Amino acid sequence: MAGELILVVEDNQMNAKLLRDVLGSRGYEVAESTTAEEGLEITRSRNPALVLMDIQLPGMNGIEALRELKKDPSTQSIPVIAVTASVMPMERNEVLEAGFDGYQTKPISVKELMAEVRRLLDGGSEPEGGSR
Repeated sequence: MAGELILVVEDNQMNAKLLRDVLGSRGYEVAESTTAEEGLEITRSRNPALVLMDIQLPGMNGIEALRELKKDPSTQSIPVIAVTASVMPMERNEVLEAGFDGYQTKPISVKELMAEVRRLLDGGSEPEGGSR
């Protein structure tokens, strides 16, 4: 259902704008962070329905941030989609094995992203992959 809060953790302004615009146009409330550390704070204080987490971030990376979220009882059930520029199949497997609930490659496919967002917000559990 639209209206849910989605946190976008992305340090690239153009990618953040794309995600904000796409999610906002579909009725989602969007919170944003440019660092994993700030993203952790926002997640703990605002309890988003879903987090879109860039992997390559300044300071703590997205995988380290995910580990922090998953070990905190107050945030461990929030689904997190990895967003990365890498298209290496091995990285995709490593990311999903790290515990991400989904995986999207940049450039973002709006159709695939929205299908994955909907799947996770509807309670789905099997990552669909998102890579092209």
